[in-house]
Parts: sequence; structure tokens; C-alpha cells
Amino acid sequence: MPTTPGTGLGAMIRTWRDRLPPSAAGLPVARGRRAAGLRREELADLAGVSVDYVVRLEQGRATTPSASVVASLARALRLSTTERDHLYRLAQLAPPVDGAISDHLPPGVRRVLARLGDVAVAVFAADWQLVWWNHGWAALLGDPSASPPRLRNFARDRFPVDAGPARLTLWPVTEADRAATDAAVVSDLRRATGRFPQDSRLATLIRELNAGNKRFAELWAAGEVAAHREDHKTIDHPSVGPVTVDCDVLTDGDSELKIVIMTAVPGSQDETKLQLTTVIGPPAGTPT
Repeated sequence: MPTTPGTGLGAMIRTWRDRLPPSAAGLPVARGRRAAGLRREELADLAGVSVDYVVRLEQGRATTPSASVVASLARALRLSTTERDHLYRLAQLAPPVDGAISDHLPPGVRRVLARLGDVAVAVFAADWQLVWWNHGWAALLGDPSASPPRLRNFARDRFPVDAGPARLTLWPVTEADRAATDAAVVSDLRRATGRFPQDSRLATLIRELNAGNKRFAELWAAGEVAAHREDHKTIDHPSVGPVTVDCDVLTDGDSELKIVIMTAVPGSQDETKLQLTTVIGPPAGTPT
């Protein structure tokens, strides 16, 4: 069926890319820059896809991106919920429905994240799927972008079902009370099943962890329901040494997005080290 010019999938991605200033996407703006919107390589980096794939989408040579790619593009392009749903339909996919876990960052959440500056922060969906992180987070814990999106999940990291490496922390982390954190994550997932009882991704996650990780199965059988709110960690950073941080979890009431913020005691040596990580960036050899 013919489409009105400028309204197809590729044309809309190009339109949304052209309208988004790099500063609004958290990117530095070089002096003398001519492009007002995002460049293709910038969109590709933000969405976690190749530049070639962005080109093929915009040129109409790729017309059926996966749901995970569409979700990543919607976040990278800072689309509203209505625009996000339109993007799904253009990709011949059903938009997320009420009762399903959302990976979308609403404008209010994006404003909060932008105002946090270089503070190490990441956003997780209700099932602890990582959906966004900033430079400060990558500098402190390592950049998770090299891992497949499906495996960027905090619960999968804590309760592995195989012998693979951790995906979200690339160097050793010591917690004040690991057992308590384990229990809090599992009870938080149980709480999510009450909020999103029909979500297939959440159901798959719990089924796989129950079958493949004995510790998770034991905690799940306990039946506790609660939210994971705070933690204390020491990150053995390869460039600055051990950094002890407070880890606070703020939850968006509508979507159950979890904003995880890492800070150190003001005026402490840990705060100095934490600030230094954002200056030096991820250590050499870290995926970027």
C-alpha cells in the first residue's frame, strides 16, 4: 500500500533525528558544528545499533526492526509516549499495552536525569532490565553496551544461570549485606508480578532464574514481597582503587522505572575518587 511521502518508518526516524539537538540527548556540542540535530552515528550509539542499520532504516532498506530496537530508538530519540506508539506501528509492531512492563523514559524522568549531571545513574525497568545509563555510571562500573541488550539485567547478574561473566559490573563489587540485597531483589520481582501479571518478559525471567539458579529458587519460594530501596557498595575500580558508595533506588510511580543513583559521602576520599572516575572515563580496554 502506498504511503504519504515523509510519513514512513525511515522518514519519521530521520525527522525525529533532525529535530533532536545533541545537547538534549546528553551529548557534547563541538564548536562550529553544522548539524542541528543528531548525526546518524550519534543515534546509532545512543540506540545501541550499527550506523549501517540506521542508514538502512532511513533509506527504507530495513523495514521490520525488532521490538527491542524500536524501544531503543524511541528512548534515543526522546519520543513522547504517543510518538513511541506511532514508531511501533510504523515498524509493524503492536505498541506496548497497559499491563506490560515499559522501557520508555517519560519526559519527566528524562528531565530529572539531565539535571543529575555527572552523578553515576542508571535506569532499570520493573523487571530490573537496564534501559539507560550515563557516562558517570559507565566510568564507575564499566560500560555495559558491549553486552547483548537481553542480558543487561540486574537480576540475571545476581542470579546467573550459567558461568558467564557479569554484564553490569565489570570489576569486583563488595556489598554491605549481599544476602539482604539478594532477598530484596527477589521480593521486588515478586512485587512486579502483581503490578504486571501478564508481562511475558517478566514471566520468562522468573521462570529461567527459578529453573537455573538454586539461590533464586529458595528466595522465591519464601514468598516475600517488598521493594529494593537502598544499598551500600565498595567498587574495586581499576584506576582509582576502592570506592565506597551509597546506592539509592527511586521508583517512578506509573511505570515502575527504577532510577539507581550512586553517590559518596560529601567531603570524603570516596567522593574525590568518584569524581575522578568521571574525569578519566572508563579504563583502557573497557567496552565503550
